Amino acid sequence: MKKIFVSLSIVVSIFILAACGGSQDKTAGKDESFEKVEKAKQLTVATSGTLFPSSYYNDKNQLTGYDVDIIKEVGKRLGLEVVFKEYNVDGQIASVEKGEADLAANDFSLTGERKKKFILSTPIKYSFDSMIVRKSDDSGIASLEDLKGKKAAGEPNTNYMKIAEKYGAKLVTYDNATNDQYLTDVANGRTDVILNDYYLQKMSVSALPDIPVKILEGVYFNANHTGFIMKKESVALNEKINETLKEMQADGTMKKISESYFQTDVSVEPTEKVEESVSVE
Repeated sequence: MKKIFVSLSIVVSIFILAACGGSQDKTAGKDESFEKVEKAKQLTVATSGTLFPSSYYNDKNQLTGYDVDIIKEVGKRLGLEVVFKEYNVDGQIASVEKGEADLAANDFSLTGERKKKFILSTPIKYSFDSMIVRKSDDSGIASLEDLKGKKAAGEPNTNYMKIAEKYGAKLVTYDNATNDQYLTDVANGRTDVILNDYYLQKMSVSALPDIPVKILEGVYFNANHTGFIMKKESVALNEKINETLKEMQADGTMKKISESYFQTDVSVEPTEKVEESVSVE
């Protein structure tokens, strides 16, 4: 009987230890993404500061833009100070992945490899893609197929450059360059085309009317939406941000901020029909 008693004691001990261990593992895996920023009263946001009108410096040398203003309002409503860190596209993604930033706000969509590591907030902008070309000759481009042999400008590793490469363009890469540099290089022939978001391109061309470039009319593709990217594990933070964005949409704040930058409400789906889709996955 003694042996049986000892054996049962061991079994009970193992069961208790296993239960405690399971509890510790559960605690260790707890999502503290929002709790962390709430405790610090600070939301760290990666952005570029060079992407007009999403994230750029105004005439007073202040960081502003559509994505910037939206996340500032989110932070305000959540009682958080928003601190911005500036990087190029690769740097922004790496900073979120490493935990140096809580999220990235820079007109981000979520496609390809990014889907494996990141989550996207509720959309803050709906759009589609287009091409900027020279006014004088359309850079010899009338369709995506005409990109073959053309010099496409952009930051490395973006989906836009991957699309250009897919159609045979020669890639000319920039590191966090400003819009006037991009447009000037197309105008003077150093490059031929820029693939990017339609509304961003529309605003860039309108802001720099003396540079002889234009959006190629009627050649639109890849209907899309953008938001803030976070690590896949940051579910709690994403939920809080989405709740706040929903409130901002309902009370008209999103529409007001959108119209101040785009002269239209990009926070709702566009009326334009964009059927062509180009995958680079």
